Amino acid sequence: MSQGSEENIVDVAVIGAGPYGLSVAAHLSQAGCSIRAFGHPLQTWAETMPQGMMLKSDGFASNLSAPDGSGTLAEYCARNAIPYRDTADPVALQTFVDYGQDFQRRHVPFLTQQDVISVDRQGAGFRLVDAAGGSIFARVVVAAVGVTHFRVVPEVLAGLPSDLATHSADHHRLEKFAGRRVAVVGSGASAVDLVAALIAANAKTTLVTRRDKVRFSSKPDTARRSLLQSLRHPSSPLGPGWWSRLVSDFPGLFHYLPAEFRLNVVHRHLGPRSPWYLKASVTGGATMLTGQQIVSAKTSGEGVTLGLAGAAGVHDLHVDHVVSATGYWPQVDRMQFLDAGIRNAMRHVNGVPVLSSNFETSVPGLYLTGLAASGSFGPLMRFVAGAEFAARRVSRHVTQQRATDAHRK
Repeated sequence: MSQGSEENIVDVAVIGAGPYGLSVAAHLSQAGCSIRAFGHPLQTWAETMPQGMMLKSDGFASNLSAPDGSGTLAEYCARNAIPYRDTADPVALQTFVDYGQDFQRRHVPFLTQQDVISVDRQGAGFRLVDAAGGSIFARVVVAAVGVTHFRVVPEVLAGLPSDLATHSADHHRLEKFAGRRVAVVGSGASAVDLVAALIAANAKTTLVTRRDKVRFSSKPDTARRSLLQSLRHPSSPLGPGWWSRLVSDFPGLFHYLPAEFRLNVVHRHLGPRSPWYLKASVTGGATMLTGQQIVSAKTSGEGVTLGLAGAAGVHDLHVDHVVSATGYWPQVDRMQFLDAGIRNAMRHVNGVPVLSSNFETSVPGLYLTGLAASGSFGPLMRFVAGAEFAARRVSRHVTQQRATDAHRK
């Protein structure tokens, strides 16, 4: 197949319109690349997170990145008379969605609001097809597809029918669960946020976790911190502490650590911890089954029976629906929009992509950002705060390569 007409050939295609995709697109556009960007702005936040929730990240760590440093969350809130403080006030989900959509209109107005359904290698670049049937040829592809491609569901629950068992990413509005018995599996922020939303929707909610307890963060101290406190527990986009500060400030150095060690840090750093302000409502409004392993799951009538094993032995839990709030983990084989030949050619460790110091995969011209880059650049890539580092590094390398190629010609 030919590469198509000239207007359908671009330097770069960006797949995804979350914080990473929009930030990368804004930087590359400013750098003078011909670019197409695809996706629905802030779709993960707008459609897969419980209504009414608050962001886990502080306001100062929730910025998208524009090349000139504008377009911050603080700036958006000031323009729209929305109360904002860097750390003291949690950011409302709807505020963040509105901010991201405003950033898109201001900095990435050329966004094509279609999903890319396939990418395959073609000559010196890639052919992309979107859900509307449109196709383009791009010399470079930056995939910033977010977390929803990487859902983790416990194997014991994977065989249940989709009308009885779902993932937390499947739920934005919870009214349909009013009066119904719902089990939420997990102990992290996504599980607790979902439990809080289910309680508000009048669902009969049970949280099931193999951990001995559900951990909640401490209420932020609004008092001025002493020099000693700041030295012992420096602040960072990932929270206080030296290790969080180091992996936040030096993702480029993290890249040079041994691969297995990097994956272990990404998997374990921070761990499951939920917002302090949900503790009272969740512990008071839901049944908390801690220290429980799910050993079986089967349909029972119009619901599900979970076999749970704990210190007191094995017992059954009967519910109408079960939700896996068990997080996300980046795996090459879950990026099904990429042609099998591309996926097979991508270097990985235990299925997690291995990237160059410039976010490029082992397939020349294909870059990954966001969660898919966390195995190479650390926990920062799991959060919005990593968008600026990724956008600047990717755009710099892509423009340098473009200039080199032009010089060779």
